Amino acid sequence: MTLAIHGGTPVRTAPWPSWPPPLDHPQRERVTAVLESGLWGATQGGTACAELAAEFARRSGVPYGVTVGNATLGLFAALRGLGVGRGDEVIVPAYTFVASATAVLLAGATPVIVDVDPADLHLSAQAAQAAVTGRTAAIMPVHLAGSPADMDALNALAARHGLAVVEDAAQAHGATYRDRPVGGLGDAGVYSFQASKAMTAGEGGLVVCRDEDVHEAVWSVCNLGRRRGGEWYGHPGLGWNLRLTEIQAALLLPWLDRLDKEIDRRNAFSAAVERELATVPWPDAPPAAGPAAGRPVTVVPQPAGTTLDSRHLLMLRVHVPFDRSFALAAMAAEGVPLDGGYPPLGGMAALVEAGARVEPCPAAEAAARDVLWVRQSMLMDDPANAAHIAEALAKVLAHAP
Repeated sequence: MTLAIHGGTPVRTAPWPSWPPPLDHPQRERVTAVLESGLWGATQGGTACAELAAEFARRSGVPYGVTVGNATLGLFAALRGLGVGRGDEVIVPAYTFVASATAVLLAGATPVIVDVDPADLHLSAQAAQAAVTGRTAAIMPVHLAGSPADMDALNALAARHGLAVVEDAAQAHGATYRDRPVGGLGDAGVYSFQASKAMTAGEGGLVVCRDEDVHEAVWSVCNLGRRRGGEWYGHPGLGWNLRLTEIQAALLLPWLDRLDKEIDRRNAFSAAVERELATVPWPDAPPAAGPAAGRPVTVVPQPAGTTLDSRHLLMLRVHVPFDRSFALAAMAAEGVPLDGGYPPLGGMAALVEAGARVEPCPAAEAAARDVLWVRQSMLMDDPANAAHIAEALAKVLAHAP
């Protein structure tokens, strides 16, 4: 069978679902109302940002929320609101988006890049423990790909050392850990509304927290150092304008009514992919034993304690040697485009030059070689089409150099 990249017939020619989905009627209605009101900014008297913050806080199991311009700014504001700044260290996982580390630098602190669990690729409590110093002020678990980090172990570590916990929940809208929503499991949680995320207004973010003083501090950081209820030109603290707009909040509010159904849809497709992967044959003789459990491609498992994975991504681990660049190009030619995923943060020269401390990260380095992603938009397809992913993988692995 000839690969499509070499002129053969592709496995799939139909387009995958687009993202974001088309606007629905409630979104059009809500956005139109904001546009016609003229109250577009968050400080003009509109209610959409306040409603969004309150609803997200409620869904996260905490009383307070603050809308922000994007999740990078949200992580920065959460760190500053928790008192993290110059001279402090913040532990971040090596397998995550660069903003997890750059937000720490923006706050004036030092990111300490540590390894992830070799199986589930989330921040390793053991690696984090080994990286704690007298300067460590916080840890930043990332709920990677929509599945929750093992928060019991990480919160226990933080409690032992008196550390703040900032959850990077940018990819995990609606996920739960031991039946508790992510975002509200640490001292602050941060969501993203960037274009690829499960809820999007093009850009945007939101910080949730349980402590009133932390809420006041985060709000002040995002509102030019003002105090809630204080004078407009009174700036008792240091802050910036990090606000979301009413128009963006109006796009996002109706999404909360359909989020759970979309999560169910992605989980159904992900489960179908996992079943179909059992049909992918080994290109050569399979190993007698090992983590692949007899399969050349497996789904990266969820961390312990996961009760709902929001499936922003489906991460696949390839257990056979393969040319990564060729495989990605060949899969795209088959009509099944996959993503190569993150490079390890510790290998980014810009972060090291900016002062990041890097611990040994062999698990993150292995993930950068062996793990491929199925993007969120593809997970919104009919589960019957999950067979296309397995068929294309079988074809490419069998014929790739």
